[in-house]
Amino acid sequence: MPAAVNNTRQGGPEPGVQRLLKSLDQISSRGTGKEKDLMFLRGMFQSQDLQALLQVHHKVSSQEHLDLKPMARNSFQIAAQVYDELRTHPLTSEVRQLLDLLLSPHFKALLTAQDKVACQDYVPQLPSIPHEVDEDENRAVKIVRIMRKNDPLGATIRLNEETGMIYVARVMMGGAADRSGSIHVGDEVHEVNGINVRGRDPDDVVQILAAAQGPITLKLVPSNVDSKIYRESRVRMRAHFNYDPFKDTLIPCREAGLPFKKGDILHIVDQTDLNWWQARREGDKNMRAGLIPGKQLQERKEAMRRTVGTLDGGLYRERENKGIRSSTMNGSLDGRKARKTKKIMYQSENSSDFDNAEIITYEEVEKYYPESGRYRPIVLIGPPGAGRNELKRRLITSNPEHFSATIPHTSRSKKPSEVDGKEYYFVSRTEMDRRIAERRFVEYGEYKGNLYGTSIESITSALNAGKVCVLTPHPQALKMLRSAELKPYVIFIKPPSIERLRDTRLVPTTKGNTDNGMIQKTFSDEELHEMILNASKIEENYSHFFDKTIVNDELTTVFTELCAAVYRIEHEPQWVPISWVR
Repeated sequence: MPAAVNNTRQGGPEPGVQRLLKSLDQISSRGTGKEKDLMFLRGMFQSQDLQALLQVHHKVSSQEHLDLKPMARNSFQIAAQVYDELRTHPLTSEVRQLLDLLLSPHFKALLTAQDKVACQDYVPQLPSIPHEVDEDENRAVKIVRIMRKNDPLGATIRLNEETGMIYVARVMMGGAADRSGSIHVGDEVHEVNGINVRGRDPDDVVQILAAAQGPITLKLVPSNVDSKIYRESRVRMRAHFNYDPFKDTLIPCREAGLPFKKGDILHIVDQTDLNWWQARREGDKNMRAGLIPGKQLQERKEAMRRTVGTLDGGLYRERENKGIRSSTMNGSLDGRKARKTKKIMYQSENSSDFDNAEIITYEEVEKYYPESGRYRPIVLIGPPGAGRNELKRRLITSNPEHFSATIPHTSRSKKPSEVDGKEYYFVSRTEMDRRIAERRFVEYGEYKGNLYGTSIESITSALNAGKVCVLTPHPQALKMLRSAELKPYVIFIKPPSIERLRDTRLVPTTKGNTDNGMIQKTFSDEELHEMILNASKIEENYSHFFDKTIVNDELTTVFTELCAAVYRIEHEPQWVPISWVR
């Protein structure tokens, strides 16, 4: 063995080696040892190779007390993402240099080595080929030893009813079993840490594994099915429902499930099983994947929930034993009391306010990077009285050169004092009807025999002028607005609790109140309840369109939060539907 490290101890061998050499001298003087063996040991202890190994050992040992943790366990994957994102940017000299570095074989090897060390994937594993024979059944087996700390094994097991044998049903990507490379779906489990588990209940095996401390040794009979190497998927999905695996009666293994909340971005790493995907929460440092219901399965579950729970009037009752988590009510916003005549309203001949037949579970997304000089429209959605129009006014007033409202179209005649294109675009009734038929309006309505509407062209005109277009449309208009052409950022302005509304917006004994010099609207208790109900309906039916929700508790604070959100939209990448960037 060549000496990789020079002996830094100029005075001779290591102290421990010196003691061993003295012991050899004592043995030699007593004549109790064979001289040939003593010469061999003396030569080995004095060799430079052993001295170099000892120095490495001391160096490593001196670092063991340091609690060093890896910054990332998937640096190779992160580098690949950075490479893909850089390709969408202008190829400056710095970008080209970084791309060349990321493609360098040496740099890739460095990242791969880092990930293996971070995942503790450096313990030698036995080969996956059979190397032992079961004495009872004369079947080839493999012994797999997995080094782990407190991490779960990362595999699920199932009982074969016909043979009575327990086998590996699923291997979770990123888990200890997956990293070992020696455990595959279909492998029969015969022993766990020397305990025979053949013919036992899977729950007993789970208890044995849970009680095991330190390394786990498995005696497995390899599956007859050829093991395939699956590359980790790069699919990202936005979840449109909350999920708790411990409340799911269908999941194969609750402990293997991945809980998530509505709006979370999930990295789908494996979709081999259509019913149960493997996923990680985006940004989660835990590299072990968990089980989540697949799109088709979740759609069937939701369809069943609606079918079983629907009563007359479209009311869904909450039934915990059926897994129904929420109560929703069909209805229309048209029944609200109008506090003020509004000329722009949404109209559709072939759709109602809410599309309850549509089942939204997951949406595939990808990161969108802001384009210089091209801004995304800000769409404020909410019930009447929630404050979205006031927030729009404040946003535009804060920087009129940057923020802009749309100019609506109308079929009414222009007044002498009006200028076309300033407050309205004036067109004929025939022209207005034609554009409506061509679906060129995101919303429109009729008032006193005249049509009013917000056109797609008026939005793109503001965007092409380098401004941020701020809109407050009817929720139904989101279907037209949410397109790759416009790429809107939708913010739901949600009213606070009824108690808070009563404190801030109930009709006072004095006439009106003010906030920063602005007269605040006041409401009756009935109108406050209606605001809460309308907000609930909007959230129930359109929340899958929302990018952010802001509770309008106190207007000044909410406006600050809105401005911060707008800044992030303009300067930071955001998750958008994948069709918007491809």
